[in-house]
Amino acid sequence: MSILHTFSKDYLDDILVRLAHHSAGIEGNTISLPATVSIIVNGTLPMSGKATVREFYEIENHKQAFENILTHLLNEEPLTTAIIQDIHADLTDRLQYDRGQFKKNENMIPGAEFQTASPSETPFLMTQLIDNLAYRLDVADSDDAKLLAILDTHIQFERIHPFPGCNGRTGRMILNYSLLQQGFPPLIIEKEAKAEYIEFLGNRDLDGFFQFAKELIEKEQKRMQGFQNMDSEQIKL
Repeated sequence: MSILHTFSKDYLDDILVRLAHHSAGIEGNTISLPATVSIIVNGTLPMSGKATVREFYEIENHKQAFENILTHLLNEEPLTTAIIQDIHADLTDRLQYDRGQFKKNENMIPGAEFQTASPSETPFLMTQLIDNLAYRLDVADSDDAKLLAILDTHIQFERIHPFPGCNGRTGRMILNYSLLQQGFPPLIIEKEAKAEYIEFLGNRDLDGFFQFAKELIEKEQKRMQGFQNMDSEQIKL
């Protein structure tokens, strides 16, 4: 049974709100956590905020992307390039003309000391990346081995940087797709940890990223249990 069947509606909303707030925040979005709740849960942006329309869409688009990955996961669909492109299309709705399309021009990561993949090699590298992840998960003999494979794939995805923009938000959504599919709790990387997280990616520090992620996942398991306890104490009507 999928781990998703153990999640309450409140916990799913909690995951989505935190993922949208922190993932967009890592990329510079200034919308507060309470305002994110208002956008995601109520579909409105508090008038007191100074957020731009772009920032509003960056948050709101997480809702459609998350709902779609939940559908794919409940249907037990393996990760594919088509699903990745759909995730990107959802996250960049109303923000990019070429949403869901792999890059056609060279791109760079500000401050990075390495070159991202060229447009011509990107489709092959993405197919290879997904195939390698599937193989590593299939032969993994422990949860740690699975987690290492998923985190390593995330590092490689960000270094390929397959889309013209929104690679960070897309990559973190894909990361959680794989984690949830393998029975892990979600990994919510808080925007306050941006510098540490970016350093793991830039230095290909898989060991450091693994320890970082393990601590966050253990913390998330306690949060998940708290929501399960709350749900079990409610009278079912």
